[in-house]
Amino acid sequence: MIQTIDKPEIKFYQNLGKLFYAIAASDKVVRNVEYDALKKLVVTYWKDLDDAKDNYQEPVAYQMEIVFDWFDYEQMDANYCFDSFCDYAKEYPKAFSKEKRALILKTAEIIANSFSGKNKSELIMLAKLELLFKNM
Repeated sequence: MIQTIDKPEIKFYQNLGKLFYAIAASDKVVRNVEYDALKKLVVTYWKDLDDAKDNYQEPVAYQMEIVFDWFDYEQMDANYCFDSFCDYAKEYPKAFSKEKRALILKTAEIIANSFSGKNKSELIMLAKLELLFKNM
């Protein structure tokens, strides 16, 4: 029998998906190269960062892609998603180790740069994200 529990690791990666979607959608358009950048980063850096698995025995890091894709489909508001991530981060600061914060910033930068460099709205979100992490 498979036991389904609400793992904190799943919520962590779902919130990262929300953040990375917000970065990509900050200019009102999510481009395929932004989603492709996230998928590549998940496989390269995130997949093996935690041993936790979801209910399908997949690495929890794939939750970032699932949430990103779903939010894009639903055309969620980028600012709402970003604020929601910030609220989560403030509520669970211990989930954000120095290593994870650095990787989050790196991932956000790469997504923002993936389509013709960073635009004003992406720069603002990246600056707010850095400030959030400095104050944690």
